[in-house]
Amino acid sequence: MHIDELETPFAAVNLDKLESNIVKLQRYLDEHSINNRPHIKTHKIPEIAHMQIKAGAVGITCQKLSEAEVMAQAGIRDILVTYNIIGTAKLQRLMHLARRTKLSVTADSEFTVNGLSTAAQCEQLELAVLIEFDSGAQRCGLQSPQEAAALAQIISASPGLHFAGLMTYPSNPKTDPFVKETKALLKRENIQLECVSGGGTPNLWQAHTLTEVTEHRAGTYVYGDRHIIKSGAMSLDDCAFTVTTTVVSRPTSERAILDGGSKTFSSDLLDLDGYGAIIEYPQACIYSLSEEHGHVDLSACSNKPQIGERLTVVPNHCCLVSNLYNQIFGLRGSRVEVIWPVAARGSVH
Repeated sequence: MHIDELETPFAAVNLDKLESNIVKLQRYLDEHSINNRPHIKTHKIPEIAHMQIKAGAVGITCQKLSEAEVMAQAGIRDILVTYNIIGTAKLQRLMHLARRTKLSVTADSEFTVNGLSTAAQCEQLELAVLIEFDSGAQRCGLQSPQEAAALAQIISASPGLHFAGLMTYPSNPKTDPFVKETKALLKRENIQLECVSGGGTPNLWQAHTLTEVTEHRAGTYVYGDRHIIKSGAMSLDDCAFTVTTTVVSRPTSERAILDGGSKTFSSDLLDLDGYGAIIEYPQACIYSLSEEHGHVDLSACSNKPQIGERLTVVPNHCCLVSNLYNQIFGLRGSRVEVIWPVAARGSVH
């Protein structure tokens, strides 16, 4: 099938760039003896996860239990779930999953640890638990090494659990000092720190500067987007993921309307100018979105697109956009080589 046969709007991946991004990251982390545990929240596609593991990743990262279930069903056998698992129903699902694959989870409270321990005991399983600490994102995570060391002791003493290390997002200059102090506190208790899991794509190529980090979790690197371009971690030429749209109206000489709006691109601005970069018209700006309409300012363009013309857009945040599509078209040049269902789309439980 030729790309021109696809109806717009559609999301596609340049397979050559996708494969290059996977190999480039794996080579870099291998050179610095850092384990690669890519985050699948970006693509949510088991086939891509298998490509990452085949390239050398030790396993994958999932943000939600439902994502992990999809990946395990597809044969992925080493999964880290970086989210507090709370509630009877979720803990039962977690234990069922732990019987099928090598599984590790994170926690940042005694409440979460107690739930994990009770569930693991009931199933006569041992579950690996990493402690999440806050390195500045102000999401989940313990605030001090003292808190981390105390929770590590609780995990180590909890039946059915194994203390597996520390986890944070994003990796940054705060990471090493936190880990070193926690490690010193744990040494007094004869508790080993096996793994320090860092993460992020914007800071990806600085991973080797953090001497305490033993594995890295990056998600967006596999596709690339405008946010990552702005961070300097990738260039426009590295971006594998795009959305193709059609100009359906030219209401004025300075405005075009695309057949894709917030349900196509999401509404994530991320401190960027506009909702996506139009490759064919770099000076154009997608300045507003209706649900099914993209509003494009053409005033800075010397040449302007006409009705019926197809435009290729690099979105601001590919993780959100890929979750809007049922399928992704894998392109080799102008030919459709593969069609991937986004199997973990909408997996938020």
